[in-house]
Amino acid sequence: MVLETLNLLHSNITSLVPDTMPVATVPILILMCFLFLIWNHEETSSVPGPGYCMGIGPLISHGRFLWMGVGNACNYYNKTYGEFVRVWISGEETFIISK
Repeated sequence: MVLETLNLLHSNITSLVPDTMPVATVPILILMCFLFLIWNHEETSSVPGPGYCMGIGPLISHGRFLWMGVGNACNYYNKTYGEFVRVWISGEETFIISK
């Protein structure tokens, strides 16, 4: 008796889902891809430094300052990008100027 009730419930649920569901998801997926591309687009800066890359760059930059310390991290970025570098510390865009 329980199995018959579950079987009837299953057939009722499947009849509620329309057949046009996959047709409606295609425009939604295209819209989501378009919004993702707009969100990921970044204007290139004239100041060298690590890329933004959807917020991963600032996390890596801040983590490097926490892990290596300010002096060693500044030396690393100066060797990698030059004497004028843009990095992120605590989510703030920071410029390192050294000679």
